[in-house]
Amino acid sequence: MTDLFSKFDALIQQREDLLSTGQRDPFSLVMEQVRSPTVAVVNGKETILLGTYNYMGMTFDDDVIQAGKTALDEFGTGTTGSRVLNGTYQGHRECEEALKEFYAMDHAMVFSTGYQANLGIISTIAGKEDYILLDIDSHASIYDGCALGDAQIVPFRHNDVEALEKRLKRLPAEAGKLVVLEGVYSMLGDVAPLNEMVRVCKEAGAMVLVDEAHSMGFIGEHGRGVAEAQGVIDDVDFIIGTFSKSVGTVGGFCVSNHPKFEVMRLVCRPYVFTASLPPSVVATAATSIRKLIHGGNKRAHLWENSKKLHAGLKQRGFTLGTNEAQSAIIAVIMPDLERGAAMWEALLDEGLYVNLARPPATPANMTLLRCSLCAEHSSEQVDEILGMFERAGKKVDVI
Repeated sequence: MTDLFSKFDALIQQREDLLSTGQRDPFSLVMEQVRSPTVAVVNGKETILLGTYNYMGMTFDDDVIQAGKTALDEFGTGTTGSRVLNGTYQGHRECEEALKEFYAMDHAMVFSTGYQANLGIISTIAGKEDYILLDIDSHASIYDGCALGDAQIVPFRHNDVEALEKRLKRLPAEAGKLVVLEGVYSMLGDVAPLNEMVRVCKEAGAMVLVDEAHSMGFIGEHGRGVAEAQGVIDDVDFIIGTFSKSVGTVGGFCVSNHPKFEVMRLVCRPYVFTASLPPSVVATAATSIRKLIHGGNKRAHLWENSKKLHAGLKQRGFTLGTNEAQSAIIAVIMPDLERGAAMWEALLDEGLYVNLARPPATPANMTLLRCSLCAEHSSEQVDEILGMFERAGKKVDVI
C-alpha cells in the first residue's frame, strides 16, 4: 500500500533535524494567558506580542467585549445552521449593516472566516469560460478559491503593472475577466500599486477584487484600505476582508456595489453549506467595526509605531522586506531557516513574540521574521522591542 503521507517526508525530516538541535518548535507555541492586545504569558514569562495581526487592538475593547457577553446571554452560543436556513440572526444583519456603513457600499455579505470569503466569492463569480488574473504572491485562500472554481488562471509577476497589462491584452476581448489583487501583501508588508492596476483593469474591461485583509481599519482616511488611500475604491467591484485582524474577532466578508450581488447568497457554496458565525462573534464584530469608523487617532499612532520600528531595525543593520514602512507589517529577512529559527527563539527568550515564516508560504524561498504592530503598542514598547532585536541579532550572529 502506498502511504499517502510519503509526500511530506522531506518536510517531516527538515522539522526533525531542526528540533534535534534543541530548538523550540516555532509552530506549536502556546499562549498561557493573554493580558492585553500587546502582552501575553508564554512559557511562564510575560511577553510582548508582535505577531498577532491585532492591528487596531480591539480584542480587549470594553464595548466590544460587553457586546459579545450580551449576545451570548440573549442568543446562546451558536446558530447551528446555515445563513440561508436558520443561521441568520438579527446580529448577522446588524454586522452587515455596520460593514455597509464602514465602506459606504450597497451590499455586504458575512462569511464564517476570511478564508471562506475568498474561497466562496472567487470560485463562484468566475466560471468555466472566464479568466482569473492574480498576483503570483497572492494568499493561499486566493489560490484555493481559484482551484475550487472552473475559471482559467493567469498569474502575473508581483506588483508588476506592465505584466498585468500584457496578460490582459492577450485574453479574448469578449471573455469574462476577474483580476484579484491584495492591498497589503502579508509576508513582506508591501502595498500594491492599486491606482495603476485598477486603471489597467478597467481599460481592459476586467472586474476587480481587492483583498484588504491587512489594511482594513488602518490604511486610508476612513480605514477602508489601500483602495481608499490610492483613490480607486469606487472602481473596485469587490472588497474582501476579515474580522480576525483589525476587527479583533473571527469571520470574513465581501462588500460590493454590484446591483446583482445579493444572488451570491444563493449560489456561493462556502456561504450556503456551512454554519454561520455565533451570535457573540457577530456582535463583537459589528461593535468593533462601528468604533473603527472613528479610529483616526489609533490609525495615526499605528503609523508612528510602524515607521519607528522600521527605521530602528534598519539603523541596527537588519535586512527588511521594504525600503520604508508601508503597512503595519515589518518583515525582517533571515539568512536561512536555521538562523531564522534561532533568532525567533532568542527573541522569545528576550520576551518578544514574532512570527517565523518559511517557504513555501514566503516569496522567493525567503525565511523571515514577520512583525505585526498594534495601535495599542506604546512608544516605550517599540523602544523595548528594538533593544530586544539588537541583543538577539548579535547573539545569533544575524547583525
